[in-house]
Amino acid sequence: MKRNRLVLLAFCLCLLAPLWTGCREQNARKRIGVVPKAVAHVFWQTVHAGAVAAGREADVDIEWIGPPQETDFSRQIEIVDSMINGRLDGIVLAPTEATALVRSVERAAEQGIPLSIFDSGINTEKYVSYVSTNNYQAGVLGARKLAELIGGKGNIVMVKMVPGSSSTMEREKGFEDTLAKEFAEIKIVDARYCMSDRAKALEVSENMLTAHTDLDAIFASAEPATVGAAKAVRGRQLGAQVMLVGFDFSDTIEQDLKDGVTDALVVQDPFQIGYTAVQTIVQALKGETPEKRVETPIHVLTADDLARPEINELLHPDLSKYLN
Repeated sequence: MKRNRLVLLAFCLCLLAPLWTGCREQNARKRIGVVPKAVAHVFWQTVHAGAVAAGREADVDIEWIGPPQETDFSRQIEIVDSMINGRLDGIVLAPTEATALVRSVERAAEQGIPLSIFDSGINTEKYVSYVSTNNYQAGVLGARKLAELIGGKGNIVMVKMVPGSSSTMEREKGFEDTLAKEFAEIKIVDARYCMSDRAKALEVSENMLTAHTDLDAIFASAEPATVGAAKAVRGRQLGAQVMLVGFDFSDTIEQDLKDGVTDALVVQDPFQIGYTAVQTIVQALKGETPEKRVETPIHVLTADDLARPEINELLHPDLSKYLN
């Protein structure tokens, strides 16, 4: 009789085990992977802080993993594929290259894992939402500010970012199209890629300054390009002669702006980008349908704007509240 009771108990436990497992899975905290283009720049650290803020608000865990360099799309593919294989509940990705990451994004969709794109576009529609600055419009605004600084005419050069990077290519196109349509007397006499490297940006900027001694301005389409171009202008003491309009923000760029080496900046809201991107996945996990395209704000700043409280908050978020 005792043996029969043990057999019955074991049988009941076997029946209940799947229910207990299901309860554990249902009650477990959701995990959302966030994959930036890189991890070192202040821009990406601020995106990270925004993602963590959204995760805390939604009571989900954020797993932040990115490659060391913005040119390393093969590492991004490995990271995304690992997150898919690890059955994360959702993924947020800033594609380093618009085509290379397509298969990974589509595989996530096939596996039923909601994935949102942020910062830079991708050549597929198999994602939940796309959260970013309107980069084309950012390039338009950069072109108009540069034209204002040089009186609507002159010779300029561009320090571009990386071939295949959707976000910076859109900025550069917006810039070039606007000059062609609205400022016929401004000529782009040279344009070179810095490959997301400050030292390379310095090198190409110096080379263009040497090759074109009559330059009126430089446009730099991202943070590494802006830092390198400013260093070249500062090193040659050309701050009063060559105007510089850059993109993004860091402590180094802020000092260049204060010193008059950089004349204007087009800046994004990286905290809001990270926050909103994670929010779209949280919505999807709740069965909601987030907007397919979400645009975040753009600001064009000069040194005078740094004293404005709202700009100070934008440029100097308290990352220590979110990143340990």
